[in-house]
Amino acid sequence: MAQPEKKAGLLKRTSSSKKPLKEKVLLMYEQIFTKEDPSKSNPRFWDELFLMKVNLEYLEGKLESLDGDEVMKIKDNLNSLFQHCVQALAEEHQIRVVHALQTLCALFRGVHQKNKSATGFDIINMLMGFDKAELRMKELMESLDGLLCGDGSESLKSLCLKLLLCLVTVTDNISQNTILEYVMINSIFEAILQILSDVSSRAQHGYDAVVLLALLVNYRKYESVNPYIVKLSIVDDEPTLDGMGMVIHHALTEYNRQYKDKEQENQGGFFSTLTSMVGSMFIADADEKLSVQTNEAILLALYEAVHLNRNFITVLAQSHPEMDMAAAPAVPVPSSPATPLGTTPPSLDLMNNPELPLDPNLQTSNLFITFLKYSSIVMQDTKDEHRLNSARLCLIILTCIAEDQYADAFLHDDNMNFRVNLHRMPMRHRKKAVDKNIPSRPLVCAVLDLMVEFIITHMMKEFPMDLYVRCIQIIHKLICYQKKCRVRMHYTWRELWSALINLLKFLLSNETILLSKHNIFQLALQVVNLFNMFITYGDTFLPTPSSYDELYYEIIRMHQVFDNLYCMVLRVSTNAGPWKEPASKVTHALVNVRAIINHFNPKIESYAAVNHISQLSEDQVLEVVRSNYDTLTLKLQDALDQFERYSEQPREAGFFKELVRSISLNVRKNVSLSTMSQDVLLKEFSSIS
Repeated sequence: MAQPEKKAGLLKRTSSSKKPLKEKVLLMYEQIFTKEDPSKSNPRFWDELFLMKVNLEYLEGKLESLDGDEVMKIKDNLNSLFQHCVQALAEEHQIRVVHALQTLCALFRGVHQKNKSATGFDIINMLMGFDKAELRMKELMESLDGLLCGDGSESLKSLCLKLLLCLVTVTDNISQNTILEYVMINSIFEAILQILSDVSSRAQHGYDAVVLLALLVNYRKYESVNPYIVKLSIVDDEPTLDGMGMVIHHALTEYNRQYKDKEQENQGGFFSTLTSMVGSMFIADADEKLSVQTNEAILLALYEAVHLNRNFITVLAQSHPEMDMAAAPAVPVPSSPATPLGTTPPSLDLMNNPELPLDPNLQTSNLFITFLKYSSIVMQDTKDEHRLNSARLCLIILTCIAEDQYADAFLHDDNMNFRVNLHRMPMRHRKKAVDKNIPSRPLVCAVLDLMVEFIITHMMKEFPMDLYVRCIQIIHKLICYQKKCRVRMHYTWRELWSALINLLKFLLSNETILLSKHNIFQLALQVVNLFNMFITYGDTFLPTPSSYDELYYEIIRMHQVFDNLYCMVLRVSTNAGPWKEPASKVTHALVNVRAIINHFNPKIESYAAVNHISQLSEDQVLEVVRSNYDTLTLKLQDALDQFERYSEQPREAGFFKELVRSISLNVRKNVSLSTMSQDVLLKEFSSIS
């Protein structure tokens, strides 16, 4: 018995003493992480290194394990590695180029990860040596520019963009990434534009190019002159702007399609039947399942394009057939199941097919319609900060559009009618709208529908005051344009008036709770002044005289709300306190609304008494109104059609700083070089000598 045990023990010792063989590339990495120059013992060291398959995990992990002092001990070797990576980008042997790009990414990520507290100058010194940094980065950016603009492999171009996204997002706050100063000096703006203007390149790389541009535009945008901002603001090349619009359009379309699919999943089968049977008691649960992550990076790109470049406004309106996404053939999108909805690029087949098949049954669409549909989804649920910020960005974009003269012209164009199916929040007291019943109208009607929808669906305990203020401002700007240009829109204005009155009613009912957090008088003043716009100038933009009569009818019918509002603001304005002045402004703004109520109510009561009618019909009230206009006296109020134009700095600077930080973290998380490069690229280039 003893002998077999001895044999077993001997075998075990022999097995345990045998060390696994290390990959040659790991041995070479270890040489770099010593103080000695590896090329001294092997003059061909750097040539051989870039023929080896990169072990990103090991290289990044090793760099992350070293603190600043340890990195400085091997600084010369790291500087040499960086230098030889840049030199390898000019090699004809493309496998070397692939490995150099991957190694550079590992260097950028690894050194930054461990040294987050280090200054940008220290990081630059660790990576390339401060005295050589300008030259190295010039060479790097020129090589990347050449690869992106050349006729080489599309996979290699994709890898270049991934490296640039990696470089831009290595710090949480991109404005603290000092290396980006060299990206400002050695611009790749023209390379990005070339990608967007070419159909084939756009299909493969448009998404990454647009996100990269949006991030670069936000580098120290308030502190210094950012050349990407300057250049983006003056682009007037139509194919380039169209290309950028197409990338954004397809990314938003993909999100809308995924949301619609998810919505249909939740509405199908037994669940749907049970829900309808018990009166929608599960609406809240279903809505929670549909609360999905938005694509803020592409939304930021749309904002920058609209805000900085007036020529881009024309792209919003360009019509093309709308593809029925539900009926479209399924195209596999390379994303993992864990990837949040809306954060993956759109499928290549969609982006590579600008000329969709013409079908008489297809509804025409454009980027603006797709954006409105997208907004109607993200604005449904603003309960957490992330969704709140997404809705805020949508409203900021709409604000920029609403005050642009050209945009207003196409929004109100009677010859550009569209059927826009907005997503509506499930609510127990209303039936789900049937898409086919939506009429074809000018686009401004869809914008107003979206604003009305937001107003009536967000009167809740956690009141999104900022969003409401923006929403009312958008409506005001659109009405100012209508008044100025005497555009008579055939819109169901009564729905807007009803929503605004219900909003005032909500503010009154929740005065104490809301005043502890918000200046509700600012919002009340905006709402009252909207009514003043209709009262004072309605005859210039309301579609018919009867529309003006209906306005008065709604004010008279809901007079109790205005009476209660007047009592509340009078009480607050006559007492000392922080709200005295803002409440006083509302008191003065109510003068014409109160004049209408005080003028017509006695006449309506008199009409009812003379005719022995206990309750007048709408037609009878309208008859009284029409008969007594001539004796009504109103005051002309100043500056009702004036508004403060949107300005990002300083009011929105904090919001965009945090938004870009959030996007940067998300992009960093989703940029994965190893998944694509090691298998796809090696297979593609291994046969190339």
